[in-house]
Amino acid sequence: MKIKAAAALVLSLMFTGSGSHAQTGDAGMDKVAILKTIETMTDNFASGNIDGVMATYESEAVVVGQPDQPPVRGNEALRAMFQQFVEEGVAFTYGAHEVVVAGDVALHVMKWTAPGPEGDMSALSIAVLRRQRDGTWKMVIDHPFGDGVMHAPAN
Repeated sequence: MKIKAAAALVLSLMFTGSGSHAQTGDAGMDKVAILKTIETMTDNFASGNIDGVMATYESEAVVVGQPDQPPVRGNEALRAMFQQFVEEGVAFTYGAHEVVVAGDVALHVMKWTAPGPEGDMSALSIAVLRRQRDGTWKMVIDHPFGDGVMHAPAN
């Protein structure tokens, strides 16, 4: 009888609280790793370290560098774009982050602000990241003007 009760207790723990803790812990660890990728990118951008910036993107990543312009694709083009931004003295202040994880894919949303010729501008950055084989996360799509559709005329 005691063995049956102990087995029931073990089984109930396996299929209730302990299982959800493991999932929450993993998701929490993923969020920390994703935010670390974003922080690494933004810190390297601020310091002008283009190699460090590029290390946070997959080799075939796509970045919307300017609103209403075609996305920039591939390492060479991205490197040139980021280098130009650094040379122009582009600087950002970053706001709150939101991360949603679904398996090996994640969505990162963040508000940013930057000084512009006509005053400060801000937008909503949206990035899609993918877990790499080594467990790290890299950006696949980066759209720093993700809220642009909110200002576009209705069709």
